[in-house]
Amino acid sequence: MPRHSRDVPPPLELMCLRALWSMEEGSVRAVQQAVAQTRPLAYTTIMTVLDRLVRKGILVRRKVGRCFVYVPQSSRDSMRRAAVHELLEGYFDGSEEELIRFLRGTDARASAPRRESEERIDTVLL
Repeated sequence: MPRHSRDVPPPLELMCLRALWSMEEGSVRAVQQAVAQTRPLAYTTIMTVLDRLVRKGILVRRKVGRCFVYVPQSSRDSMRRAAVHELLEGYFDGSEEELIRFLRGTDARASAPRRESEERIDTVLL
């Protein structure tokens, strides 16, 4: 699992990670070609993003000939778990039940008992 203050990488880093997960390992050029299908970016941009991921410990690289080959250290599933955990903590106070209720479209307030003051307001308005 990622080891940083924000476990979920930003979109551009995630695009590069997706490319590497599908290839298992790859050079800057290979990642650039995979990413270019949806977003054409310069070679140096991809190189910068991959180097940033190496510094974060999400990728490792090794020298092969004249270029580096990058390999993910975090699996897609571990990154998904980190993203869901961040979502739970940030928006649902760590409550899986609240997340499930939200995904089902049920309002937490609708299932909570109404307070007496709310009932009085309703009758006054009628």
